[in-house]
Amino acid sequence: MTDSEFIEWLKKEEGVIPYAYQDHLGFWTIGAGRLIDKRRGGGLSPDEIDYLLRNDVSRFVAGLEKALPWWSELSGNRKAALTAMAFQMGLKNLLSFKKTLSLIKDKKYNAAADQMLTSLWAKQTPARAKRTAELIRNG
Repeated sequence: MTDSEFIEWLKKEEGVIPYAYQDHLGFWTIGAGRLIDKRRGGGLSPDEIDYLLRNDVSRFVAGLEKALPWWSELSGNRKAALTAMAFQMGLKNLLSFKKTLSLIKDKKYNAAADQMLTSLWAKQTPARAKRTAELIRNG
């Protein structure tokens, strides 16, 4: 059996579920039988965490590039701020910040940062919101 054949065979044996689930013994698992339950020594390696995070960031950046035609004009720090917000709350929720995004588009960064800090998001995660708003404010 080749490596590829083995992988396909193992996927059939284990099943493939793209979200966390409890296996037949009640242990948290993901994907093709990957144990992630701490009680049984499961989890992700630092390399796996970085791989997943890079994929997530790429997906959010692609979504932002598509949704915001003026995205390419932003500084790296402002792109980072919006990407971090999309990562935290989801792209759809970030795009509901219409006034903030309009102010950023118009290069009114101080007003955009102030507007961000009046949101429910800022009330829920105030320290993170302040740090993110400063990236928008100072570029």
